[in-house]
Amino acid sequence: MVVLLLAISAHEAAHAWMSYKFGDDTARLLGRITLNPVAHTDVIGTLLIQIIGFIVSAHGGRFFLLGWGKPTPVNPLRWRNKDLANVMVSLAGIMANLLIATIAFVILKLRFKWAGFLSEGLLEPVFTFLELLLTMNISLAVFNLLPFPPLDGSKVLETFLPESMQGILAVLEHYGYLILMVLMYLGVFGAIMTPVLNAVYSLL
Repeated sequence: MVVLLLAISAHEAAHAWMSYKFGDDTARLLGRITLNPVAHTDVIGTLLIQIIGFIVSAHGGRFFLLGWGKPTPVNPLRWRNKDLANVMVSLAGIMANLLIATIAFVILKLRFKWAGFLSEGLLEPVFTFLELLLTMNISLAVFNLLPFPPLDGSKVLETFLPESMQGILAVLEHYGYLILMVLMYLGVFGAIMTPVLNAVYSLL
């Protein structure tokens, strides 16, 4: 849960910061440029879904988690260079997750390189935390890159789609969460995430 809160907070804070850099202070005025999880926690998406998942898993069941943070409010009308802003604000959360994943990866890589000089017993909880941090942030980054509304990838796609296709994207966004849950249940996202995570851990 702690790792998820950190990853989501960094993701949403990055959206807010990037939007501010392009001239929109909506999220900043609401206190969203912060890593404080309280500012980004959605009662249902961040807490309730995870608690239900934990309880179901503890009883031997299977639960397909679809966690999310409180959406970062932005006002595109206040952006400078709106097309570039839309792409950069959409990608900011993904870039934040990739930055955290890179830091965790480098530290873990050094762990294996200097294994003979480290006290594994004392540092094992730290390395376990870093492994979870690496996995969670890569998963969030890859997940949000997918071009399905309301994920960040769809916002980037929106910038480059012709006007005639915007209506289709709007319809998909209306049923976005339902579509995502179905795709997750069918194992589509697992089929995408698993090779990526396997490739990253093979590099360690």
